[in-house]
Amino acid sequence: MSMPSTRAAAAGPNLILCLLLPFAAGYFLSYLYRTVNAILGPVIAVELGLPDNALGLLTSAYFLAFGAAQIPLGLLLDRYGPRRVEAFLLTVAASGAVVFALAEGLLGLTMGRALIGLGVSACLMASMKAFTQWFSAERLTAMTGWIMAAGGLGALVAAKPLEMALAVTHWRGIVLALALLTLLVALLLWRVVPDKESHAAVVPLRQQLRELRAIFADAHFQRYAPMGFAFIGGFMAVQGLWASRWMAVLENLDAAAVAARLTWMGITMLAGFLGIGFFATRLVQRGLSLAQLYQWAMVLAAVALGMICLWPQFAGALLWPMLGGCFSLANIAYSLVAQAFPPHWSGRASTAFNLLVFAGAFGLQWGIGGLVDALHAAGLSSAEAYRAAFVLLLGCQLLALVWFMFPRRATTDR
Repeated sequence: MSMPSTRAAAAGPNLILCLLLPFAAGYFLSYLYRTVNAILGPVIAVELGLPDNALGLLTSAYFLAFGAAQIPLGLLLDRYGPRRVEAFLLTVAASGAVVFALAEGLLGLTMGRALIGLGVSACLMASMKAFTQWFSAERLTAMTGWIMAAGGLGALVAAKPLEMALAVTHWRGIVLALALLTLLVALLLWRVVPDKESHAAVVPLRQQLRELRAIFADAHFQRYAPMGFAFIGGFMAVQGLWASRWMAVLENLDAAAVAARLTWMGITMLAGFLGIGFFATRLVQRGLSLAQLYQWAMVLAAVALGMICLWPQFAGALLWPMLGGCFSLANIAYSLVAQAFPPHWSGRASTAFNLLVFAGAFGLQWGIGGLVDALHAAGLSSAEAYRAAFVLLLGCQLLALVWFMFPRRATTDR
């Protein structure tokens, strides 16, 4: 644990910028890569003749690799620190972008996408680890909000600006440009981010694994875990691919209108993240429970998705952007989970939660594609198949919400 005087010194503006800007640039890229296939995916599918289930597998390969990296990532962050781990992994992401850009078939595209997912797997968790080291608990949610705002900006760029870029260049050139930008951010992290001195002894791997098991067994963690899977993971699965398909099939929007709608979702996400960054610390100081804010935001998200399923053309214009705003508040869960554990467990606690988030994103994104294809083959129309898949997602979210609002046992206090 760090001494109060050290944390106070770390609060200077220069050190805040040295921590915030490089990590924000990394998470901007992470979210841009995450959502880029909402626009590029249909173009690639037409060019290479990919069906919906293949497109879902291709897009969700990012989530599979990202999620698989979370447990070892937590161990590495707690042992080697966020600067070294994220800078190295971003070079892996850049190599994956090159593989993706040069691929001529589904195998190469999937391998590239998986390398990208592996490479950006530390972008949020490394920033949270660094902030946990340098800042007090009451400032952690606000700093996380600023990082999330950078992600919201990435989602925004992956919508209308990306659709405009496709009008002047090929998708392969766009991905190669992203590879170069990723290398530059890796260099920035390596050169600018300070390391936090640790006076604690190096914990043996066996003890780290025992502590990791204790995290998964903790009642507080188990209360949030299904919410991460169904709400955060579910929104990522939809936003990254299936929202654009839903809008085209059930709302009869063309490509330009879909990009505009996704842009509005990105704007509301960004506004929510900025709100967390500006106001979270003040709200905590004034006694507002962030857990209650999180809970009712997720209730609103479930209501919005239910109305979209019932009345897609009537509700879509207003409620898709509302879902973007609710998703920004869903990410409060990361801070709520991390704050329940000792600082030297923070890397593993955050990545354990993120593992379940990305398990949801991968499983739900691929599962929606497979279910839509199966229902379509069984005789349902595309609209009926998508509606059934989204209703199933809503059911998963409602079950998670009941589990969260009515826990079976009290959470532990630390």
